[in-house]
Amino acid sequence: QVQLVESGGGLVQAGGSLRLSCAASGSIFGINTMAWHRQALGRQRVLVATITSGGTTIYEDSVKGRFTISRDNAKNTVYLQMNSLKPEDTAVYYCRLGYLGNAYWGQGTQVTVSS
Repeated sequence: QVQLVESGGGLVQAGGSLRLSCAASGSIFGINTMAWHRQALGRQRVLVATITSGGTTIYEDSVKGRFTISRDNAKNTVYLQMNSLKPEDTAVYYCRLGYLGNAYWGQGTQVTVSS
């Protein structure tokens, strides 16, 4: 059974930084994709960034140049470094693992950016 555990959310002032982590456990072997999504209050969940096991990354336009997704394959862990945070980045951030045609989600971590 695959499980994802996120950490690193919190409250930060605009212009500040946070680093999110997501550790995957269970039977995971080989090629997979890990990603971060976010869901603001009253809005749909949207993709923020994704990274393949080979290191290819894709970012949503509003976070390009501010957020960096990375991963440690040996630890099955994905990170999201968020810099120059804005109030509009406030949301619950979810980690997702895509593996063998299945999607696994973390429980979410709240990020709040005050103005």
